[in-house]
Amino acid sequence: MNSNSQAPERTRGRPADTDQQNLKERILDMAEALFSDFGYAAVSIRRIAEESGVNPALVHYYFGTKKSLLQSVLDRAVEPLGVAIAEMKDGPEASPELIANLLISMAASHPNIPRLLVREVFLPGGEMRQYFTENMAPRLGGALPGLLNREKSVGRLREDADPSISAMLIMAVCIFPFIARTLAEPVLGIDYDEDGIEFLKKQITQLLKQGMMA
Repeated sequence: MNSNSQAPERTRGRPADTDQQNLKERILDMAEALFSDFGYAAVSIRRIAEESGVNPALVHYYFGTKKSLLQSVLDRAVEPLGVAIAEMKDGPEASPELIANLLISMAASHPNIPRLLVREVFLPGGEMRQYFTENMAPRLGGALPGLLNREKSVGRLREDADPSISAMLIMAVCIFPFIARTLAEPVLGIDYDEDGIEFLKKQITQLLKQGMMA
């Protein structure tokens, strides 16, 4: 098969190995968008498959159940963030600015994830609430107070800054702009293109420096 040829829309059986990763990414992209727009309960495997241009059996082959597909969507976006935060524990610095850069970069790469987290993690009854709480939260937001407490102990965080509240505020100021995007663009005139996100990052960094850093 030519590497530049497009995979058939209705593939039976296992596709060529060179095509598998592209197909997986396409399915994950579509699932991320649909789950965030309509919610887990309202989106079927069949719809995800149709919008992705593949057979529903292929979605089941790669990801198993719909819930495991949702888990894969979250893992793809959030796992690199967990790895980066873990590396901060062994690094020389974990300032609010560095943490903010990680959070904004994740949201910019996966702009649907913040809304998906609201739907399926933060709200009561969310499909991924237990999974996220047990497997992701301790390595993400749960790890930040310890890092910020270390920053405070060496004098890089304000003496009157509470590490746990500071962690929550950093997450809020970095993630909420992406949750509010559907209104922030038309109502506030905020741009979310590459330059707009870079400017947003600078504004958030300035706010954190003035409000938290010593």
